[in-house]
Amino acid sequence: SNAKREVGSFAVADYLVFGGMLVLSAAIGVYKGWTSRDQSGSRHFLTGNRKLTALPVSTSLITTFMTSVTLLTNPVEVYNYGGIFVLLCFSYTVAIFVSSEIFMPFFYRLGFTSIYEYLELRFNRTIRLLGILLFMLQTMLFNGLIIYAPALALNQGAGVDLWGGIISTAIICTIYCTLGGMKAVVWTCVLQVGVMLAGNLSVIIKAVMLQGGVSTVLSDAQEGGRMNFWDFDPNPLRRHTFWTLTIGGVAGWSGVYGTSQAQVQTYISCKSVTHARVAMYINLLGLMCIMLSSVFAGFCLYSIYKNCDPLTAGLVSASDQMMPYLVMDIMKGYPGLPGLYFAGVYSGTLSTVSCTINSLTAVTLVDLIKPYTTLSTKHLSILSKGLSKWLILIIICVRCFFDTELVYSFTQAVVIVSGIIQGPMFGVFTLGVLCPFVNSKGVVSGLVSGVLASLCVCLGALFSPPTPEMTRPLPLTTAGCNFTTSPNWTSTAPPTQPTLFATTLAEGWQSISYLYFGIVGTLACLIVGVIVSLLTGGWNETVDPKLTFMKEDALTYQLYKFLKDSVSAKKLIKKQRN
Repeated sequence: SNAKREVGSFAVADYLVFGGMLVLSAAIGVYKGWTSRDQSGSRHFLTGNRKLTALPVSTSLITTFMTSVTLLTNPVEVYNYGGIFVLLCFSYTVAIFVSSEIFMPFFYRLGFTSIYEYLELRFNRTIRLLGILLFMLQTMLFNGLIIYAPALALNQGAGVDLWGGIISTAIICTIYCTLGGMKAVVWTCVLQVGVMLAGNLSVIIKAVMLQGGVSTVLSDAQEGGRMNFWDFDPNPLRRHTFWTLTIGGVAGWSGVYGTSQAQVQTYISCKSVTHARVAMYINLLGLMCIMLSSVFAGFCLYSIYKNCDPLTAGLVSASDQMMPYLVMDIMKGYPGLPGLYFAGVYSGTLSTVSCTINSLTAVTLVDLIKPYTTLSTKHLSILSKGLSKWLILIIICVRCFFDTELVYSFTQAVVIVSGIIQGPMFGVFTLGVLCPFVNSKGVVSGLVSGVLASLCVCLGALFSPPTPEMTRPLPLTTAGCNFTTSPNWTSTAPPTQPTLFATTLAEGWQSISYLYFGIVGTLACLIVGVIVSLLTGGWNETVDPKLTFMKEDALTYQLYKFLKDSVSAKKLIKKQRN
């Protein structure tokens, strides 16, 4: 039936399941802190003494950027815009290949705790400090969003106090980041990936049972136009097409896996470059599983609400509340399952915040404190643990700047925050690693140009939101709604309407797809960086070969060399026989 059902609320079992996940996460931190109490030093705390294996590291790589926002909003993207979102799987594959062939072995060989150490060696201290400043700004904003999203979902879905959710996230992260360091972060991610997948699958299985099987869900998605996997329109203003999702996705995820501090710090903590490479490919399988389950969850969401869209009907006030609403709607009478889903959402937040806090601690310690002090190893270790607490506190303060009226699409907000800074920084590292002729003047010019370019397209999109002709939302209806009971859904104000200024601007400006924000910054950085370097004597640069990419780093070159040597050996043996 598509009639309005009374939405459930949290039972004791839900609180127990949810609380159990938080307690287990904290316990891992305490355990890892206790077992490694004799191993002092900031290197142990920040990179686990580079002794970790592929499997736990791969789960940490998955959860660093597969956040609570992924579980909450990816299904809603599919519900509103269709299954074309699944093409990001192609982007993941190309990005992981590029990162594992070029950037990962390069940074692993250099072995820096902070990748910004490289920028000073390759260019100068100014570029290192600019990179650190942008990284810290991005991490604060990113984590502010990530902490806010699940707290809001729990507030809307289960009536849990918003600030209670935010503070609990902070306390748990503080415990295991401070006590256990990188080892605790990595092993807690293993638990949290399991909880995320279990939570997501519980919703999918229940929805499939409710609708009478997978075939019903898929046929509903087909009839509703949600099976729109192929759209080759090259128009860059279109929100989701094959090109925006693959080109924009490849550029964005290559920057994340190749040159983001959190990911690099995670994979250099592996015991060998082979373990690091295997971790990246296991991580790729995990990304694919999460994406495919998110897309199918979106189909389930549509199948259940195809005749009564909760957003249009006023049952929820923002699209990001759709999944929590679905869970509380279909899971009533199953104590513990809503708790499992919300535990999964929170797991996404805990793992992301802990990984990024660890990387922020590393950068603050290695780049901003260590060069200016003569502290002993023991004191640096104590300082690194203390920094975790303060950084989490600062992030909670940053969260205060976010409001539901401003952040009404968490997916886009996260992509925008990452794109403005990660895009140009990806350009900077690409110039340093792959272009020996690029000098410091070129890189500074490129970085400034990249940030300004991505900022311009971002501000343009905020003041002039893309038109329905470009976003192509799929049809939804409220024809089957039957409001026999009043919705017991705590709602907040819907997104504000565009101002007169925004409306005027819209007449002369068309916003490109949000997936291109990052690539605009990357391309601007690369083009300006190369041109300025060549104009300022870049050809005369003398760079230490170790600070640029060596073909021996790549697995493909090693395989090519192996095959070439094998063929040469066979020819030699044949010649000797003759």
